[in-house]
Amino acid sequence: MFFKVAISSLITIATSIYFLYYLPPFPHKPYYHSLFISDSLSDNQSISNHLYTLTRRPHIAGSQANAEAAAYVLSTLSSYSIQSHIASYHTALTYPESRSLVLTGPSLDPPVQFSLEQEIYEGDPYAEPASQVEPTFHAYAKSGTAVGPVVFANYGRVEDYAVLKQMGVNISGSVVLARYGKIYRGDIVENAYDAGAVGVLIFTDRKDYGGGGGAAEEKWFPDGKWMPPSGVQVGSVYGGAGDPTTPGWPSSEGCERISDEEVEKSGDVPLIPSLPISWADGDVIIRTIDGEVGNGDDWQGGKDSPVYRVGPGPGVVNLTYKGKQVISKIDNVVGIIEGTEEPDRFVILGNHRDAWTFGAVDPNSGTACLLEVAERMYKLQKKGWKPRRTIVFCNWDAEEYGLIGSTEWVEENRNMLGSKVVAYLNVDVAVGGPGFEASATPQLDELLVQVAKQVMDPDNSSQTVYDSWVSSTNNPKMGRLGGGGSDYAAFVQHIGVPSADLSFGGGYPVYHSMYDDFTWMKKFGDPMFQRHVAVASLWGLVALKLADDELLPFNYHSYALELQKSAEELKDRALNKDITLVPLLKSISEFEKAATKINDEREALIESKGWKSMWKDGHKIRELNDRLMMAERAFTDREGLSGRSWYKHLIYAPSKHNDYGSKSFPGIDDAIEKAKSVNTAESWLTVQHEIWRVARVITQASLCLVGKLT
Repeated sequence: MFFKVAISSLITIATSIYFLYYLPPFPHKPYYHSLFISDSLSDNQSISNHLYTLTRRPHIAGSQANAEAAAYVLSTLSSYSIQSHIASYHTALTYPESRSLVLTGPSLDPPVQFSLEQEIYEGDPYAEPASQVEPTFHAYAKSGTAVGPVVFANYGRVEDYAVLKQMGVNISGSVVLARYGKIYRGDIVENAYDAGAVGVLIFTDRKDYGGGGGAAEEKWFPDGKWMPPSGVQVGSVYGGAGDPTTPGWPSSEGCERISDEEVEKSGDVPLIPSLPISWADGDVIIRTIDGEVGNGDDWQGGKDSPVYRVGPGPGVVNLTYKGKQVISKIDNVVGIIEGTEEPDRFVILGNHRDAWTFGAVDPNSGTACLLEVAERMYKLQKKGWKPRRTIVFCNWDAEEYGLIGSTEWVEENRNMLGSKVVAYLNVDVAVGGPGFEASATPQLDELLVQVAKQVMDPDNSSQTVYDSWVSSTNNPKMGRLGGGGSDYAAFVQHIGVPSADLSFGGGYPVYHSMYDDFTWMKKFGDPMFQRHVAVASLWGLVALKLADDELLPFNYHSYALELQKSAEELKDRALNKDITLVPLLKSISEFEKAATKINDEREALIESKGWKSMWKDGHKIRELNDRLMMAERAFTDREGLSGRSWYKHLIYAPSKHNDYGSKSFPGIDDAIEKAKSVNTAESWLTVQHEIWRVARVITQASLCLVGKLT
C-alpha cells in the first residue's frame, strides 16, 4: 500500500513540475501578444496628449526645455511602475552666436542682406515659443568668413563635382550653393572643401521640399504640408558619432577630452564655414549665377524656377558664421522591466527626445509611441504578463548633434551590452505620413514580416500593414542599417547588435524646420494618430516576441542571401583583373551552411518538446540562443574600418562620402573608390586585403552559429 501511494505521489509531483516548467501558464504568451495589439489596450488620444506636451516648446539638446522633457518621460515611465533613471553625460555641443549673409552682383544695388529668419505665419499658435528657436545654423560648423563667387553644385555629391569638372568649372575660392535631398549635409560641406570651395550654403529647394504652390495638395504650410518659402532645414555637419572631444570613451563629468585642434585633425568636423538657407533665399542667389546651364533635369529646379546655371558668379556672397562650443549636460532616460527567466538578456527599445525646434515629427512622434508601448506593457503586467527577458526603454538625448546620447551610453556600457543584448529596436521619426518603412539587420527580416501581418493598416482597415507594404512589389522592401542617420548606429556599427528601425512616411517636407510642430502633425502627418498607434503596435510586438519567445526568432538564412546579393553587386564593379572574390564567396557559402544547420537545430528543438526533453532542453535552448545572439558580433573587427576605426562592423557602415548612405562591405567600397582614383598596384592590393578581412569576419560568424571549436 505504501509503495502504491509513493508511486502515486511521485507521478503527481512529476506532473505538477511538468505543468509548472514546461507547459506555459494560462493565459500564455501569445494571448498577451494578441492583447497588446488589440483596440482595448491602444490609445490614440494618450499618444496625442504625449506629443502635445513634449512639443509645446523648442527643446534643443542642452537646453532647460529638453531637461524638462526628460523629466516628463521619466515621470511617465515611473507612473507605469517601470524602474527608471536618468543617465547623464557632459558633452561638447555648439550653438550660434552670430551669422550674416550678403549677396552682391552687377544687377544688385544695393546688395541683398538676407534676414536668415523663418517667418511666423498669421494665427500661428506657436508664435510666442518660436522666439526660443535657435537661429538657423549648422552644428559644429567652422566659425569664419567666406567671400567668393557662387558655384551651383546641385546636391553636392561627388558625382556632381565630377560633372562640374567636366564642364571646366573652377571651384577654387568659390562659395558653393548646394541643395539638400540626396546626401548628408556634413558630406555636402566636406565634398565642397575637397573641391576647393571656401564656404558652403545649403538650401531646401522648392522642387524637393516646397511643393508646387498651385493646387491645394501642393500648398505650403500652414495651408498645405510643404515647406514655406522661409523654411530652413538646420542640422549637424559633424561626420562622427558621439561627443567629438571624447572619441571612443564616455563623456562623464571631468573626463579626459581631446583639444579643438585634435578634433579638427580627426576629419570629422568641417574646415570651412557653412549656413543653411531657405528656398526663397536660394532662389534669389540662383538668379545671380551665369555660366553654363546645369546638366539635365537633375540639375534644374521645379515649376516656376529660373534656369539653374553653374557659375562661377557673377553673384558674390559674403558668408559669416560665429559659433560657440559649450560643455552641456545631456540626459538619457532609461526604464527597465526585468525579465523573470532570463533577466541577463536585454531587448532594448530606443528613441531620441532632443529636437532642433518643436520636433513633432522628428523625433517626438517616436517618443510618444515609446510611452504608448510602455503603457501597454504596464497594462499587460496588471493582467499577469511577465517578460521572459529584460525589456529596456531608452530615450536618448543629443541625437541631432551626432548620435551623442546613445553613443556615449553604448561606449560606457560596451562590455555589458556586448554580452547581454539580444536586439536593439529603434524608432526615430515614427510618423511623417503614410506608408510603412523598415530597415534591419537581415536575421530580423522574417520577424518583421510576421509582425506586419498581424497589425492592421492604419490607412485601410481592410488590410494589414504587410498588405500595404508589398502592394507595389511581391516582396516587402527592407532597408539596411549601414547609414549613420539614427541611434541604431552605435549598436550595429560599433558593437554588432541585431537591430531594426521602423517608421511610417519616411521623409517629410518641413524636416528640421521651425514648422515641424504639433499643428503640422495634426493637420497633415497623422490627424487621428492612428499611424502612431500602428507604430506602437509593430514596435511593441517585435519587442515582445524577442523578449518572450523561448527560441529567439532569428533567421540567418536571410543574412546569407543578403551577403550573396552584396557579393554579386561587387562582381559588377570595375575591379582590377588581379582582384579575386573567391575568399569572400567561399566564406558566404560556409555561412549559408551554418545558417541552415542552426535553423535545423532550432526546428528539432521545437519538435522535440515533450516528457523526455523537459529536463535538458533549457540548457540547449540557452546555448542555441546565445549563438543566434552573438553571431552579429562576429561581423565586427576590433581595428574597425580603415581611417574610421569607431566603425567596427565590416558588413554595414556609412558610405565615406554620404553618412546617410548605407553600404554593404564599406571597407571594400572605400578601398575600390580610392583604387579607382589613384590606380596604383598598392591601392589594388588594399582592395584585396579588405576582401580578405570581410571574408574572415563572415567565417567567424559561421563558427559562432555552428557553436563548435575548430
